[in-house]
Amino acid sequence: MTAFSTIDMAEVTRLTRAGQLSEAMALLQGKSASPAAAQAGDQGAAGTIDMVAPTMSGGAWTAPGIDRAAAADGVANAAKATFARPGLAETIQILRERFPKMGAMPDLGQGIGSARGVTVAVPEGARFEERSFSNEAGSRAYKVYVPSGFRGQALPVVVMLHGCTQNPDDFAAGTRMNELAEEQTFLVAYPGQPQSANMQKCWNWFNAGDQQRGRGEPCLIAGIALEVVKEFSADPSRVYAAGLSAGGAAAAIMAATYPDIFAAIGVHSGLPCGAASDMPSAFAAMNGSGSAKAPRNGPGVPTIVFHGDADKTVKPVNGDQVIALAMPGVSLARAATRGESEGGMGFTRTVRTDASGRAMLEHWALHGAGHAWSGGSSDGSYTDPRGPDASREMVRFFMTHSTRSS
Repeated sequence: MTAFSTIDMAEVTRLTRAGQLSEAMALLQGKSASPAAAQAGDQGAAGTIDMVAPTMSGGAWTAPGIDRAAAADGVANAAKATFARPGLAETIQILRERFPKMGAMPDLGQGIGSARGVTVAVPEGARFEERSFSNEAGSRAYKVYVPSGFRGQALPVVVMLHGCTQNPDDFAAGTRMNELAEEQTFLVAYPGQPQSANMQKCWNWFNAGDQQRGRGEPCLIAGIALEVVKEFSADPSRVYAAGLSAGGAAAAIMAATYPDIFAAIGVHSGLPCGAASDMPSAFAAMNGSGSAKAPRNGPGVPTIVFHGDADKTVKPVNGDQVIALAMPGVSLARAATRGESEGGMGFTRTVRTDASGRAMLEHWALHGAGHAWSGGSSDGSYTDPRGPDASREMVRFFMTHSTRSS
């Protein structure tokens, strides 16, 4: 008999799904959810934007309908028996993420992926090194992957912006972008968001001050990109940005604020620039009720979007809005195809091409997928290995664009 056998878990799940997280936590801790306590709890959580999906042991998030017990390595049989009721594991994980100091709760595996020790393999002759960048907007640490094939030639640069709770190592492991860089010989930079900037290590895409050229996080990310170009004599016309979730929203902001630096971007499970300007509008945007009015400092930047149509964390309409705001203002041909990945995930790929036949916009709607990097590795967090390889498709799209030709 566990301490949880006397708790009305159906009520806990109902409260969590209704967004009444303080009341749900109080019930789990054996307390009554008084209005005063609920109000205090809500105020304590008000400074956090959660854009994370449930994670099971091993770090791979799996979409609804997948056998989570089979996908998770090392989940104890007792835990399986105790928490077999539908929605309970997800309920507890949501509460863990919103209230990280809540104390004794069932251990349903390793939890948030970036809390796990992630080791990124580095081939002989390659480097994966940490740097620090500072300017008038502040400072950020970042890691840079230098492929073994680098001999001083002017290489492309891909800037990878991690999601909430992640870090550069975790994101590199999950997306396998370093492996592609080794295979195709390009540089990869991974800016890291510290907890001092956001408690969940999210990029602050919802702050008006972090959506403008020459200010805040866009200034820092652009500065890191240019520093990598300078240090490695990279090709300044072939610099790209990609991100997941909050990182995807940050990538969209980079396209809007620095189109002279970024030749193309990739947005995975993210939101458009200008979707929110404060906390209330951020939650509305994630729920699909935002109204993006992105500032634009130049023409639309070529954009590739991946978004699961079962994403309950950032509703898929946000992917549509990213594409709409990236429209270049000239007529583009449109073609849509349906397919299925080797892992069995269906998708619809919509491509918009210019007069020369070059893809300027791509939208991959992933059928049945949730809030996770498509085709990623379970070595990192928030990945869905069943899907098409988002990293490879993004790189393929990127390499057809440069700021000289766009």
